[in-house]
Amino acid sequence: MPLFLVAWFGANLVALTSSGVSVPLLLNEMVPESKNQVLAVIVGIGGVVVMLVTPLAGRLSDRSMSRWGIRRPFILGGSIIGSIGIMVIATAANPVMIGVGWAVAQIGFGAAAACIQALFADQIPTYIRARVSALFGISSSLALIVGSFLIGSLPAGPIWWFGVPVLIGLLATVGLVLVLRDIVRTERPAPLDLRGLLSSYWVNPIKFPDFAWAWWCRLLVTMSIVPIATFMLNYLIDELKVPSDQAATTVGTVLTVYSVAALLTTMISAWLSDRTGRRKVFIWTSVLLTAIGLSVAIAAHDIPQFLIGIAIAGMAQGAFISVDVALMTEVLPGKAEAGKDLGVVALSYLLAQVLVPVISVPLLAIGGGASNYRALFIAAVVMAVLGALCVLPIKKVR
Repeated sequence: MPLFLVAWFGANLVALTSSGVSVPLLLNEMVPESKNQVLAVIVGIGGVVVMLVTPLAGRLSDRSMSRWGIRRPFILGGSIIGSIGIMVIATAANPVMIGVGWAVAQIGFGAAAACIQALFADQIPTYIRARVSALFGISSSLALIVGSFLIGSLPAGPIWWFGVPVLIGLLATVGLVLVLRDIVRTERPAPLDLRGLLSSYWVNPIKFPDFAWAWWCRLLVTMSIVPIATFMLNYLIDELKVPSDQAATTVGTVLTVYSVAALLTTMISAWLSDRTGRRKVFIWTSVLLTAIGLSVAIAAHDIPQFLIGIAIAGMAQGAFISVDVALMTEVLPGKAEAGKDLGVVALSYLLAQVLVPVISVPLLAIGGGASNYRALFIAAVVMAVLGALCVLPIKKVR
């Protein structure tokens, strides 16, 4: 399990640092007047790509006959492809090439992430899943914090901003692939026809309503967080007047506060959830607390006030993340196609990355400008509240 966490940390170090810090910094230099609009388009295109790739990678890995196992080839191959895409961004001369590189990166890291998450259903016992989920959440948060401070401490320039995280991420992935005792399929599955291929993106919501409600909960909660993560650096520069040369370090400080707050609730919530066997109460209360934290952050006029809101949201998301993955694995239709079904689960996260850029452009333009962050963040609060309501009808899990 430790190498699961290291590999997850490495993948997130590359992907989250690139999208949350390095790409915004690059666009701030390249197209300062239209950075938010260009960032929204790039993130949206990447979201569409990874949304198509992730469930398909999960389905294909379920069926893999490789002697390396069903997950390892996709984890390693995906990480290599994703790293190539990131280095395309590092050498890009215009926003178009940044978009191309980000799409390639999402293909690779989408496949790798789908198969790392599938290991959850393959190899983690149910009775400790909330605690392991908590550790995965901590790993993701630490990756973005470390990445933010790393970018702030490296020499200026995209080769450093993108190249160093890529190297660390690849080393982490190789470590997991070398020691993982993967499942090796011995019976060849039935041929995959077009209908079976298309089913990679679908779980019947009428037949499996609990899965559907949990899926909608995750989608809406993710849509409440993605706007903050995507536009935080620009928000700090434009609204809270942080100098651009200090923005990456300030993002690191914000994320440190967020993650320390999350740590206060993550393991406690995970332990209580596993101990009591209850998931729903932790989900809906944490999501409502997220909405409160975002509201405080929206009203902030300086960094200290903003950090208070982020701390509240961090505590809430710590509790949510620690239980959410456990909840999703317990409402899966079955274990035979866990990779495919968890790929559909991942769509709830990935679709948010497509929808948020689509709605962010008109929201940011309210009032005639291009940076109405308050309208965008209010929409995020609404999404969080709706997400809390979606968990209530679930019956299979307490």
